[in-house]
Amino acid sequence: MKIHHIKMYKVPPRWLFLKIVTDSGLEGWGEPIIEGRADTVRTAVEEFAGYLIGKDPFMIEDHWQAMYRGGFYRGGPEVMSAIAGIDQALWDIKGKFYQAPVYELLGGACREKIRVYRWIGGDRPSAVREAALEAHKQGYSAVKMNATEEMHYIDHFSKIEAVCERVAAIRDALGGQMDIAVDFHGRVHKSMAKVLAKELEQFHLMFLEEPVLSQNNEALREIARVTATPVATGERMFSRWEFKQLLQDGCVDVIQPDLSHAGGISECRKIASMAEAYDVAVAPHCPLGPVALGSCIQLDTCTPNVFIQEQSLGIHYNKGGDLLDYISNPEIYRYHQGFIELIREPGLGVQVNEERLAEAEKGCKG
Repeated sequence: MKIHHIKMYKVPPRWLFLKIVTDSGLEGWGEPIIEGRADTVRTAVEEFAGYLIGKDPFMIEDHWQAMYRGGFYRGGPEVMSAIAGIDQALWDIKGKFYQAPVYELLGGACREKIRVYRWIGGDRPSAVREAALEAHKQGYSAVKMNATEEMHYIDHFSKIEAVCERVAAIRDALGGQMDIAVDFHGRVHKSMAKVLAKELEQFHLMFLEEPVLSQNNEALREIARVTATPVATGERMFSRWEFKQLLQDGCVDVIQPDLSHAGGISECRKIASMAEAYDVAVAPHCPLGPVALGSCIQLDTCTPNVFIQEQSLGIHYNKGGDLLDYISNPEIYRYHQGFIELIREPGLGVQVNEERLAEAEKGCKG
């Protein structure tokens, strides 16, 4: 069996789907995307296609190494996202050929279900409260919310108080029934991040996400000293070499590699194994589409230090398209009491509706 051709679809809200077709007719799907740079990633995939056409699709590790090491310059978000989508599609092909979900090819399941959380956002305490209550009614037991607007290096304490008011609104409404993660989005400088982390400790959060930009990860040492709340980061880190120093520093509790950004299933599997050796948990980043989430679920199923999975159903980014809009088997993403069942279909287990993709692509501008 050989790789025959590659097809891509750019669709709303900001997604890029990739199909790899073999000469036997077997197909695999991936999501190679860095948000806002779909065309750049598409070009990177097209450049890799010259290498891939005619190759054996089963030699996944060899292809990964060739794509990563084959040029003088390595890594970066666009290149690693291109490799990620290709890697996902190759695993999808291999699983379909052997009539097994990908996790079975990676050692088998280590759990029967996977905990998920949803984003709630909201700028005002009342909005956050209502969104959390709605999430609770939907069966979620964990949510994530934005922490704050951008802060200056030293800023007014009133901004810290505003964050605490929003978190308090959820605690007042639901008590300990809802775990809460607070995402700083790298909008806060080290000086104020320490203040905010200390003030938020009273709410016993699930984790603080990206309290500083990943370029400033050395600041996590100081933040970890002022709070017992778990610190999470990693959505803007793209290979095991970027995670290496972070793990060695011992100042992170949760890493969040994105399987559509950080080299796909193959690379994120290695990143998660590195984290396990440092006693660090994994919560894969995934505000993306159904193939990206399917890839995460496959990895989650066979990775012991994964404890929760982000997913994008109903997220504010998904204007013009949502998680279930481009697949024919939406039942795989039904959530019950805050968990999702394993996907047991072959490959990634995601049945992409290609006709819907082709129709959506006609109106996609971004």
